Amino acid sequence: MTRRHLVPLPTAAPWRGPRRGATTVAAALLVAACAAPALAVPPPPRPTAPVPAPAPLATAAPLATSPATTDAGAGAHARYGRGTLRSVTPLARLSRDEVAHAVGEHGVDVSSVRHGIATHRIEYATITPTGEPTTASALLTLPDGGGHALSTVAELHGTVAHREDAPSVGDNVTRLGAYLYAAGGRATVAPDYLGLGTSPGTHPYMDTASSVSASLDALRAARTATARLGRALTGEVHVTGFSQGGQVAMGLGRALAHGADRHLRLRSLTPVSGPYDIAGQELPAIFDGRVDDGSAVFYLAYFLTAQNRLHPLYDDPREVFRQPYADRMETLFDGEHSDEDVARGLPATVDALLTEEWKARLQHPTGTLAEVIEGIDGTCAWRPRVPVRLHTAAGDRDVPTGNTTSCASELRRRGAHPEVVRHGDVDHLRGYLGALSDNARWLAHHG
Repeated sequence: MTRRHLVPLPTAAPWRGPRRGATTVAAALLVAACAAPALAVPPPPRPTAPVPAPAPLATAAPLATSPATTDAGAGAHARYGRGTLRSVTPLARLSRDEVAHAVGEHGVDVSSVRHGIATHRIEYATITPTGEPTTASALLTLPDGGGHALSTVAELHGTVAHREDAPSVGDNVTRLGAYLYAAGGRATVAPDYLGLGTSPGTHPYMDTASSVSASLDALRAARTATARLGRALTGEVHVTGFSQGGQVAMGLGRALAHGADRHLRLRSLTPVSGPYDIAGQELPAIFDGRVDDGSAVFYLAYFLTAQNRLHPLYDDPREVFRQPYADRMETLFDGEHSDEDVARGLPATVDALLTEEWKARLQHPTGTLAEVIEGIDGTCAWRPRVPVRLHTAAGDRDVPTGNTTSCASELRRRGAHPEVVRHGDVDHLRGYLGALSDNARWLAHHG
């Protein structure tokens, strides 16, 4: 979940082979708090002809088992070749100064920036929420220095409805963490999730299990891609994420800690403002005014539309949404409309969006709806044995701080010792920017 205006990174230098010279960035990210989740400017067009990667890579390799998918108990991995690399597209290179400018312009501490970076889009095999084979994409960002073997930061992005806003295809705030962490000397993998980036279909929004599986497979594919690019990954993974990505980060951390892949080892968890407690915190906050009206409308409409594609919540959108909004939901959330277009197609308040019946159901979930929410909640119901730092902000009106309080309490109840990092009375985005600074400094000293 996230609210933002995004302005693209206009002129990051295209890939020109293995060089280390300076490039020019005309401007950087602009992030501003806003009344509804929307884009100020559409993202730039995707490249029409990707430059070949330094080593040959098949663009449509068969779904075959790779070394990263042969861990014990991973029959589905072997069956569908989960994590098999399909292609690499070099995107851009930025010098150390360019990264520092792009990141530091928004008040993010750049003391950890030590290297220039190179960005790549990777495409790989993964599975759908129902376990069928599909493909997904991710942004792989490597430092120009930092040694041959690199640890990895998994950076999980917040809510976007438009596939072109995902990290590997949109030069916007979803890349900010990838730039910062890679410039600190680590590989960074920023998955697009299913139905976003170049992945087919629609995004199963808030289906935590499939976002985790796609992110796990992105880490597997990144291992192969990094080797093809002349580097290596150590297998040590620091997991972080913002908003929706904070919740995914907790789920991915649990999967890694429980041995989902023998090549990958969880080292730390530093999620930011995740909706960890939909039933106990997020939904009550939507209806008592702690969540901004525009954000509440966007999140509820997206959540219900996406979840109904996976579960039989309703037969007809008119059961849930008032007109004229009911007739436009499937189109608005098809992945092809910008967040700005989606917001323009929605009402200003939850009362104007929902029927009385569904407003009551969301305040007191039962049946399939309750089961769906229960399946999403619970990402904090385990005992991490690595450092855990949960970031939150008192002024957040998208994901109120009670979500973090609930997560910390659950972790402590299970014997973990999370640190809660509070970023003061700032909004959702400003809390994220503060967390980026803190995470980068922490990794520089402890990672």
